[in-house]
Amino acid sequence: MLGRDGVAGLACLAGSLWLLALTRGLPQPALVPVGPGFYPRIVLTVTAVLSAVLVAVDLLARRRARRGAGAAAAPAGTPRNARLVAVTFAVFAGYVVLMPLVGFRLSTTLFVLALPFALEPAPRRHWLRIVLVAAITAWLTHLVFEGHLSVLLPRGRWTGF
Repeated sequence: MLGRDGVAGLACLAGSLWLLALTRGLPQPALVPVGPGFYPRIVLTVTAVLSAVLVAVDLLARRRARRGAGAAAAPAGTPRNARLVAVTFAVFAGYVVLMPLVGFRLSTTLFVLALPFALEPAPRRHWLRIVLVAAITAWLTHLVFEGHLSVLLPRGRWTGF
């Protein structure tokens, strides 16, 4: 019998395998080696693998619980975890709203900068590291996608870049 995590893992595994099979029908352009199915296949393969791992972990945890080898109790602080999920969605929503206004680079920098401060009460001692990671993440993503893969990232209406 699977638990909630196992059922979710099976659903994600089935969905990702189904969508992965559908990518086989995408046309392969003759002039470029990377076609429209390349990135979806990567994401769907990773999703399928992680879903299978989730199912396996759930099955192992249930087997251990049946053997009586120390079944883990439900983690305390679940309401706090729900609050963190809500905060993450709010910060991500802000990221999505800001992107067409200020562009990919600035909105990504602000997103990566805001998320640690929103999730952890006192990351202020690491503020320089957080600023550097935010700037490098936006710069490196921009460099890879626009510089090497020739994928245009959103420009901001307010900033123009």
